[in-house]
Amino acid sequence: MAVGQLPVQVREFARYLSELLGRLDQSAGWCGVFWQRDPDGMRACLEGAEVPPWDVVQALLHDLAADRGVPEAEREADTARALHRASVAAYDARPGGRELLGDRLDMMLTEQRIALERQVDLTRQLGTAADPADIERINLDLAWVRDDHDRATARCAEIQERMDRLADAQRPSWVDLGTATPDDGPHVPRQDPAPPAEDLYGAEDLYGAAPQPQSQPRPHPEPHPEPVSDAVRELIKLRGEGRSGEAHGVLVEAAGWPAELLPAFAAELHRAGLAADWATLLWEAASLPPDRLVALADALAGTGRADDCRKLLRQGVARPAPEIAEAIVALLDAGREREARALLDSYLRVRTPEDVARCAHTDPHRLIPLLLEAARGVSEEHHWDLVHALRVAGFSA
Repeated sequence: MAVGQLPVQVREFARYLSELLGRLDQSAGWCGVFWQRDPDGMRACLEGAEVPPWDVVQALLHDLAADRGVPEAEREADTARALHRASVAAYDARPGGRELLGDRLDMMLTEQRIALERQVDLTRQLGTAADPADIERINLDLAWVRDDHDRATARCAEIQERMDRLADAQRPSWVDLGTATPDDGPHVPRQDPAPPAEDLYGAEDLYGAAPQPQSQPRPHPEPHPEPVSDAVRELIKLRGEGRSGEAHGVLVEAAGWPAELLPAFAAELHRAGLAADWATLLWEAASLPPDRLVALADALAGTGRADDCRKLLRQGVARPAPEIAEAIVALLDAGREREARALLDSYLRVRTPEDVARCAHTDPHRLIPLLLEAARGVSEEHHWDLVHALRVAGFSA
């Protein structure tokens, strides 16, 4: 796409980015790394065909601090952030923007998991290496893989925020939002007080019916169970020693705990200054089987962690349409209709109508009525968009 076809905010940021790079040594620092690892991506951003992730802009500002001094970089930070926010908002609002974000989230989740698997493998190699040259090589590889993982994680979070903002912007003005704010998802109230889990998902009362009275959040269990305390102590020790791969292993293991333990784990991680580890655990938990995913969402909602519940469900539905459809059918076969509706409601809110329509191929007779009912519960706009997408896909709706 030519630059002239793009929104003015995107062109403005492309000009700013070009001017910023003009003040840097483009063969050194992070700028040199980006040119070496992804020259096509860098050119696309400078031409205005793409908007770089924010972590790339931050890295370039670090280069500016090294080249021109910290005060100059600090002065640029606010300008860069404002122009970048305006640029991504305009870029995402183009036709097809929601579908593109969904595809990129899938890609970033895949890159995150690959980086984590590679990190675990390198950590295992490091534990058995004896030759100093091998140890040095593995440590260098580990540093790059950790950077890949950190960037993928940051980009997943950024894409999710962009999808949330886009959903808010596209929601009809007459939809009752209760106490939701522009940075929240389109259907989740603030954490205090926490509504019942059913209302969070929109799965029990499908959103024309009167809202149910809110329940008070259940207190976190005290004292915390031994696995929680032990894991937090282990993470503090591993982080302090720079053993990131082993720390990730602890988080992966914790993601498979019984759902009722994880809200307490979240609270302890935040108290210990390990909030980033909780964010990583949520990403890992998003790949749980659907029944366990919804059980964890229930536990988070019931203990006042509504925002975490929303993030978990949104991350959990970043799966291919056939996989979501098979999960919904499996839940229905197991008699767990509420969980099936919860998963479907979350999928409807973050994926395109075309993605949702693809779910119908798995079992049209059972799924199409459920899809349409859930879409109507989100909004009339969602309902009619899905009707159209189903017709285009060859179904009568």
